[in-house]
Amino acid sequence: MDVIRLTTDLYFLRFPVGHVYLWRDPDGLTLIDSGAPGSGPQIAEAIRSLGHRPSDVRRLVLTHGHVDHVGAAAEIAAWGEVTVYAHRAEAPIIRGEAPEPPPNLADWERPIFERANAGLPPGRPEPVRVDRELDDGDVLDFGGGAHVVPVPGHTDGSIALHLPGPRVLFTGDLAARDPQSPDPQTPIILGVFNLDTAEAATSFKRLATLDTEIACFGHGEPVTRNATAHMQATAERLPT
Repeated sequence: MDVIRLTTDLYFLRFPVGHVYLWRDPDGLTLIDSGAPGSGPQIAEAIRSLGHRPSDVRRLVLTHGHVDHVGAAAEIAAWGEVTVYAHRAEAPIIRGEAPEPPPNLADWERPIFERANAGLPPGRPEPVRVDRELDDGDVLDFGGGAHVVPVPGHTDGSIALHLPGPRVLFTGDLAARDPQSPDPQTPIILGVFNLDTAEAATSFKRLATLDTEIACFGHGEPVTRNATAHMQATAERLPT
């Protein structure tokens, strides 16, 4: 895992599968997603390397319930006074109260899906409590106010977070960075392995309307300049 500073307060914790982001405020730390199972010790070490303690984490926001995003959530939730957030449609899955619906894979996605899951433990991760269930328009108390944007399609309860002040967007798996894009001006793609790809495309177009300089994805490198233009260029290529 690598720790990469994107801004004074934003850090990118790069994992082989399922990235994690850390935001620093004077009152404590916020984590966006928790990586795959077993990621907890590496996240804790990253926090210590920045001069903090794991117990300084105040918020854990889960963009959706897939194993590579909630894998270490139960461990992080036990570090101290941590409030765990997720969308109300995703909360029963994260708590282990409801099964996770499988994605509707296109034929070309199946071998990629198998490779992506080869290094992950089988089955569901350890259930974790959700302290606050989120809805459209909720604003979380970090980063000057983090606006919750539901983006169904990848999963029913997927969310993005938009920080209007610093102009940062966390997309979860609704969008991704394409490392092999033939066009460097459009490095962002619609995420894969969706429950409903048409609905995901509609959600992507919503995100493309937000004023964003830095876009942070669950998979692929962040876009650190002029992210809105890149999002809009991709949105124009999506089916109506």
